[in-house]
Amino acid sequence: MIVVNTETLPGMRIVQVKGIVQGNTVRAKHLGRDIAAGFKNLVGGELHGYTELLTEARREAMERMLAQAQQLQANAVLNVRFSTSSVTQGAAEIYAYGTAVWVEPEAPAVPPPPRF
Repeated sequence: MIVVNTETLPGMRIVQVKGIVQGNTVRAKHLGRDIAAGFKNLVGGELHGYTELLTEARREAMERMLAQAQQLQANAVLNVRFSTSSVTQGAAEIYAYGTAVWVEPEAPAVPPPPRF
């Protein structure tokens, strides 16, 4: 499955648009990560626990989006985007979406015949 955040694929032509596909997940913080984040806020720096949480959530949302694209018999998803929103205190939704399509390689350009 080809996955890009562009509207087109160089060297490929869109044969059929299958439709919009999406995947999402809602993740909540847990006490261990909150305690570690609280200490990190005192000294500054990356909150590794939250980074891992969001990375896992993006992966899961992407997998669900690709599963939907496979059900539609697509071989590519174009214009992929991610969105994040707060669902409730301590929980966030990660949403991935794009356009499922069937693409094929463009026919090679045929050079014009020689002119005499």
